[in-house]
Amino acid sequence: MKPVMLSAVQPTNKLTLGTYLGALKNWAKLQHQYDCLFFAVDLHAITARQDPKVLRENTYRAIATYLASGIDPDHCTLFVQSHVPQHAQLSWILTCYSYMGELSRMTQFKDKSSKQGQNIPTGLFTYPVLMASDILLYRTKLVPVGEDQKQHIELTRDIAGRFNNLYGEDIFTMPEPYIAPIGARIMSLQNPASKMSKSDPDLNGTLFLDDSDDLILKKVKRAVTDSGSEIVLADDKPGVKNLLTIQSAITGKSIQDIVATYVGKQYGHLKVDTAEICVQAIKPIREETERLMGDLTHLNGILKRGAESARERAQKTVALVEERLGFIPG
Repeated sequence: MKPVMLSAVQPTNKLTLGTYLGALKNWAKLQHQYDCLFFAVDLHAITARQDPKVLRENTYRAIATYLASGIDPDHCTLFVQSHVPQHAQLSWILTCYSYMGELSRMTQFKDKSSKQGQNIPTGLFTYPVLMASDILLYRTKLVPVGEDQKQHIELTRDIAGRFNNLYGEDIFTMPEPYIAPIGARIMSLQNPASKMSKSDPDLNGTLFLDDSDDLILKKVKRAVTDSGSEIVLADDKPGVKNLLTIQSAITGKSIQDIVATYVGKQYGHLKVDTAEICVQAIKPIREETERLMGDLTHLNGILKRGAESARERAQKTVALVEERLGFIPG
């Protein structure tokens, strides 16, 4: 039996180069090494108010982008979160075994709630429990995450351990974070101190996977670099470091080898090369995504098959949890 690996992306906007290099590109490799489940977390998306038409479009587009990035539904379980009601079902149960203190300490809750004013959605507070449910439903061993998400895995382990101590150590598997060795944290082209984000108000800082070739070239050529002119990997050169990291994550070459090719060259050379490499990476994904978006019947068939498989697996966990809790079988 291969260890179970699970990962997902919120369909709240178009996916970015950072999403591809930090997640999708690695998923395509990992699906052959592990028992993988990949999905679009539309339940998580509604912690912020969504336009229904846009959410539906972005959810389809997320799945199409997964496929265009090399995710093969014959080698993994691919689905949409809301198609598996056990996610919400287990989430309520785990909410009863989580504490307000630990949820209030979650960094993302503090960051997002500070922008909400007086009316902070309850879902924003409890969504880490839904994330724990996502993970624990499938006896997940590994969760590919960035450094900024490790806190959620720690919370999941705390909740799982608490429940197992009460009702049996055989119920939940203790998950562990899987952090890709490179490309897991691509920074904004305009503010290399911040992670590249699909919600960045400065669109020039983000490369989206549906950007045209010309737009990609323009954005990368406008990328913020640093003082001086030498192309080296250094913490005081975050702009240069980001471009080198992008090149390395796309090409698979080590940053040291890439730096060696720029001895005596200027920042302009680095920008032009990085832009062309990004075009070569994004163009086939963009074109295949658009092709798939033109055949929603095909996408729905893939999602139906994936959801059926996921529901069967998830129900086994929910049934065991409910039996240990003392619920009467339905």
